[in-house]
Amino acid sequence: MSVHAPTFIVITWGCQMNEDDSDQISGILMQMGYQPTDEEKNADVIVLNTCSVRAKPEQKVRSKLGELKRLKLARPDILIVVCGCLAQRMGESITKFAPYVDIIIGTAQIPSIPELIEKARISRKPVSALELPDSVHLKPHKRIEAPLRSTLKAFVPVMYGCNNFCTYCIVPYVRGAERSRPLAEILEEVQRLAEKGCKEVTLLGQNVNSYSGGVSFAELLAELDQKTDIQRIRFTTSHPKDLSDELISAIASLPKVCEHIHLPIQAGDNDVLRAMNRGYSVEQYIEKVSALRKAVPDISLTTDILVGFPGETDKQFENTLSTIETIRFDAAFMFAFDAIPGTAAASLPNQLPTNIKHSRLREVIELQNRITVEINESLKGSIFEVLVEGSSPRDSNKLTGLTRQNKTVNFIGEDELSGHFVKVRAVTGKLYGFVGELI
Repeated sequence: MSVHAPTFIVITWGCQMNEDDSDQISGILMQMGYQPTDEEKNADVIVLNTCSVRAKPEQKVRSKLGELKRLKLARPDILIVVCGCLAQRMGESITKFAPYVDIIIGTAQIPSIPELIEKARISRKPVSALELPDSVHLKPHKRIEAPLRSTLKAFVPVMYGCNNFCTYCIVPYVRGAERSRPLAEILEEVQRLAEKGCKEVTLLGQNVNSYSGGVSFAELLAELDQKTDIQRIRFTTSHPKDLSDELISAIASLPKVCEHIHLPIQAGDNDVLRAMNRGYSVEQYIEKVSALRKAVPDISLTTDILVGFPGETDKQFENTLSTIETIRFDAAFMFAFDAIPGTAAASLPNQLPTNIKHSRLREVIELQNRITVEINESLKGSIFEVLVEGSSPRDSNKLTGLTRQNKTVNFIGEDELSGHFVKVRAVTGKLYGFVGELI
């Protein structure tokens, strides 16, 4: 009689760092003999990898836990695991509203999954591992070779944690102090990915500009450019206050580093930026953008914008709109302020009503979407290098891929082009990027 391997499913909310954590979790479970499944009802282990940066992902996690209650009642032997930023922030209090959760894992405790699963199976009681590193000298845990989401592109964290303590942000509290991976380890991982056929890596960190693994971040980029066979290098996220001339020069001069930077401005008013503890002024931000565009004329600039911060006046919001008009970002992630418990901004006076926050968000989205389309329309006729990823989810008759500037291009071409670099001319500018034609 055949014995089926136990199965697992990982459900992920949040940023690229969470996606990479989920890949690591999957790799660990597969090393333990578990096999992935797409069906929650069939899984022996269900992992919720959570986000706590805004209220909406937290609400989704609570809703999902409510759904899983019925499954746990029907199959008491399944293990429900909650990890990620929400798990770190709420800890064992999660069991107050979801007592059927078996394991709670903090953001720095992913390697402890095997022993926690064993402990939970034996004790039949909730178990947890929530310790966070409190020292920049503490090395990140050793990564494992995880299954790749894509054969073409991969995330590679270069550092974990954050020391910035922006007043609206929970990350330093749930991810711990900054700690950087050693240069040699990153080089080895990127080269291994290249040897597996991966064409592009995105280097991850809450603030990659403050990487300190024995070299500066610009020097890390140079090492990867010169000593690995990877063909494209991207990175995210960069903090404006730490964007150095050295890094700008690296983007301009290193052939494998793509002409795109994600540089969150958050607000376009100096008083709001001070209240956010961002560490730069609008004028300083614009100065750095000017230096970037001078050194790399075809660079694409994307950003984050947060409206409705406590006490934000109509005039301050108008300043943000004016700043967006002045800088003209290629695209932006735009949000209304959420008061996340545990952050300094959650207890600030003059919290704005929801209707005002949402009205301002709609206005920002409308403005930025107009600018995005105008920029993309202005690039009609331009020829871009595109890494072909396969069929477009928007139109199955077309192929899709990203330019070096991180813009999507959809175009007609043969399926055999998937995985290859091609030249495509932009024919029509869209909000998402371009409709193009193969050269």
